[in-house]
Amino acid sequence: MADILVPTLGESVTEATLSKWLKQPGEAVAKDEPIVELETDKVTLEVNAPVTGVLKTATVPEASDVAVGAVLGVIAEGTAPATAAPSQDTDPEETAPARGAVVIDGVGGTVIDVPVPVLGESVTTATVATWHKATGATVAQDETLCDLETDKVTLEVKAPVSGVLAEILAPVGAEVAVEGLLARIAEGNAAAVVTPVATTASPASVGEKAPAGGPLSRADLIAHLQEGQQPAALTLSPAVARLVREHNLNPNLMTGTGKHGALTKADVLAFLDNPPAPRSLPPADSSAPVVAPTAPKTPDEPPRERRERMPKMRQTIARRLKEAQNTAAMLTTFNEIDMSAVMALRKSYRDSFEKKHGVRLGFNGFFVKAVVQALKDIPAINARIEGDEIVYHQFFDIGLAVSTPTGLMVPVIRECDRKSFAGIEMALGELAGRGRAGKLGMHDMAGGSFTITNGGVFGSLLSTPILNRPQSGILGLHKIEDRPVAVDGQVVIRPMMYVALSYDHRLVDGREAVTFLVRVKEMIEDPQRLLLDM
Repeated sequence: MADILVPTLGESVTEATLSKWLKQPGEAVAKDEPIVELETDKVTLEVNAPVTGVLKTATVPEASDVAVGAVLGVIAEGTAPATAAPSQDTDPEETAPARGAVVIDGVGGTVIDVPVPVLGESVTTATVATWHKATGATVAQDETLCDLETDKVTLEVKAPVSGVLAEILAPVGAEVAVEGLLARIAEGNAAAVVTPVATTASPASVGEKAPAGGPLSRADLIAHLQEGQQPAALTLSPAVARLVREHNLNPNLMTGTGKHGALTKADVLAFLDNPPAPRSLPPADSSAPVVAPTAPKTPDEPPRERRERMPKMRQTIARRLKEAQNTAAMLTTFNEIDMSAVMALRKSYRDSFEKKHGVRLGFNGFFVKAVVQALKDIPAINARIEGDEIVYHQFFDIGLAVSTPTGLMVPVIRECDRKSFAGIEMALGELAGRGRAGKLGMHDMAGGSFTITNGGVFGSLLSTPILNRPQSGILGLHKIEDRPVAVDGQVVIRPMMYVALSYDHRLVDGREAVTFLVRVKEMIEDPQRLLLDM
């Protein structure tokens, strides 16, 4: 075994930052081959392999500060094992692993690729949300490696074999295509351990990848600016990126003296010592309001802002909601419902209902049943516009919006006109549980004809829900609140709920929308109508 040591860095220089590993654990290295880059305040230098062999461990991760003489990693000395040539009477496909071989702790194993699985119909890309395993970790077959996030769902990627996670190819935040590679596993070598170098990219490194064809030089940047083009991102080492972030600097304003015009720590420090003179500002407008200067931040004060990547699902929700506003002529009409009868019915039969069916009797079953009956009476609300045609749905697949850790989802309960109260409650409970666990698939949320959303569970008293395109109606339920109402000439206190119907006015007239809400109100206030189909 041979240690990789931090060399003497120069007069008065006692430490450096590990900028980049040029080799990964398990890779063969030749003597004097560059294996790691170090960066000091003055220069960037390469550390060469002291012997020929295989990089066994990379002890120090990237962006770490190291002192002179510190051990960076270990090389297993000796010649890297060569792949034996197949004999004449042997099938080459049986002798040569199609996916390569790796040596970890001196033991060879077959490398298995972990591809991006099929994501669903018409979905071609996903974003890596989380890695549950780090490079060098032992994994079991079918154990969860990472989570992928698509426009609709979050899904888990399982390990195809048991072994050691040898390499992560797609860091957190990376966008990957179907059948693209996520990682590689050294099959069967569960006892071997690879020291992780970098399992996930930091927020800075994700946005600081070198452009195709290598880093952008200072001359290239100037040429881009002269041609009026938007310059590509400069390549920043971890140490430089950290300084840039800490001081909120623009790296395009600095002159790089490193290799290929790259910025070094010395360049950033020099820029801080001699910042460019600020441009002169126009005279202040005396009529403008005077803003008090912000008090200087103390070292222990938390940052005033925090940024994080918008999840892909949230991006899709935002896009679809805005499309609904831009496309449909949305209008909302309101009514209020006396919930006394339904609440009394639930109280009378709640225990016996749960004992018989194994599920609680909630309000959703009543509203779904009432909506189905109202849709039968007002078919335009159970329709959609497609080009210059109106498509009337002859089915009643109702979507119920549920809140999950990754955002709002609308799983669909199929054939609600044929389901009992217990069937509706069981279907909703099963779908909501899968949504909270991140197990909903795209088929669970496709094909609904109408949507119900209940903001009342969060305390909402009134809202105007946005259509779930291409549907033409959505019913918003709200908080049940005791309010004084007039009944038979007397003021009484009743549990009341505001309900809101948002609808596409291109397809649904106001008379139809109001009639729909009145039908729902009648059936909730007199639940016997649901049994008599009236």
